Amino acid sequence: MADVKDNQNNNELVEFQQYPLRGIIINDRWYYAVVDVIRILTDSANPPVYWRVMKKRAAAEGFEETLKQLETVRLKAADGKLRETEVANRQTLLRLVQSIASPKAEPFRLWLAEAGEEKLQQAEDRANDERKLRAEYKAKGYDDKWIDQRIEADTNRNRLTDEWTYRGAKDGKEFAILTNVISEGTFDLTITEHKQFKSLPKNANLRDHMTRVELALISLGEATAARLHEQRDSQGFDELQRDAEAAGRVGGGARKLVEQETGEPAVSSKNFLPKPKKKSAGKEIAGQTSMFDLLAEPSTQEPEGIDPKTE
Repeated sequence: MADVKDNQNNNELVEFQQYPLRGIIINDRWYYAVVDVIRILTDSANPPVYWRVMKKRAAAEGFEETLKQLETVRLKAADGKLRETEVANRQTLLRLVQSIASPKAEPFRLWLAEAGEEKLQQAEDRANDERKLRAEYKAKGYDDKWIDQRIEADTNRNRLTDEWTYRGAKDGKEFAILTNVISEGTFDLTITEHKQFKSLPKNANLRDHMTRVELALISLGEATAARLHEQRDSQGFDELQRDAEAAGRVGGGARKLVEQETGEPAVSSKNFLPKPKKKSAGKEIAGQTSMFDLLAEPSTQEPEGIDPKTE
């Protein structure tokens, strides 16, 4: 049996005939809580005991290889606490279900097959969305390394917002507050101030104008927040905000180290807005330099930003 896994970023609660079934993604594959399956198929008053007896019988009957395919993860139990739970993928569950005499077994097998196809389609849709996003950024002039960093930042962001939803934060205002807490702690600028520093319009997507260093720093802050939520099993806005503040301090500490080692600001005033041009006496006069110009230059050094505190 594998070691206990702590990563709960991709978990969800699904239903089979109105029975709850906990699921989680491990290495891009869906796994489901075995005790939940037993509860569904047997109506047992004590599924954990039923499962222990079933495992002993399976071992005695030579099904050790099937048991080795199980994973142990921490999933949220009925009491709201994270508890170690054995989970199995579709193939392993189908073998286990064969050992359970239940009129629900065949409907469950059919449901599991359909759920698997649905998950595969979701994975394909995500891959298509990523390819489309890459093409859009490429068409706008971004380079491949920046695009990789941007998509990674999006992935971390989505995992974090999944945690917020799972742990009781309300989409909209509370998400915005938590996001700003991490961002301000990381960059020593609110999101509004960061946009102003980059001369961006209010409706601009700030991350589309971040450098790779800025994207890496905000990703670190948000990944740290997600990890703290899991470790502390934080619930509700106040506890999530506490974690966000701590994550901002982590991001801010990393920023200061980057600045110390590079000798230059980690926060850049440059943006990816199209370069404005003015015509005068038949000649074009270049406007403010954007980071598209920097991408075209042979030098990879970030331009020196200005200190927003001295503006």
